[in-house]
Amino acid sequence: MIAISQRPVRRTWGTISFASTLYLCPVLDLLLAQIPSRWQAEIRLGLQEALVNAAKHGNKLDPGKTVSVRFSMVEGQYWWVISDEGTGFSPPCDCHSDPEQHLPDDEAESGRGMCILHQIFDQVHWNHQGTELRLCKQVKNRFRQPLLF
Repeated sequence: MIAISQRPVRRTWGTISFASTLYLCPVLDLLLAQIPSRWQAEIRLGLQEALVNAAKHGNKLDPGKTVSVRFSMVEGQYWWVISDEGTGFSPPCDCHSDPEQHLPDDEAESGRGMCILHQIFDQVHWNHQGTELRLCKQVKNRFRQPLLF
């Protein structure tokens, strides 16, 4: 089940919450509805990675736990705050680190998602408990083109 509150208008936040699942197409469609079409593929990839991490790693795919996404648009900046009900993790320092440091080594896939998030979003921040992720994408930047078409 997906619960939706208001759509964001100006500085108002909308909220979507859903039981932990990897069936994310309807959630992603709702979150991308107001995104300019040329940015949708790139942002879809990043949001999917973040939502999978929250449902799978945070909530351990427990259908009794929910993932919540607050979202807003302010002057060409799209914001998402993704929260899970898991025990959290020790987030990496998000102090403008090089995304290359999050690349996985040849032996493991750990870190691939972090690298994707840092490549796609302009801001990537976790709370101290590692249960909430804040993402920002600025789409009104004339010098930046989408990574995916």
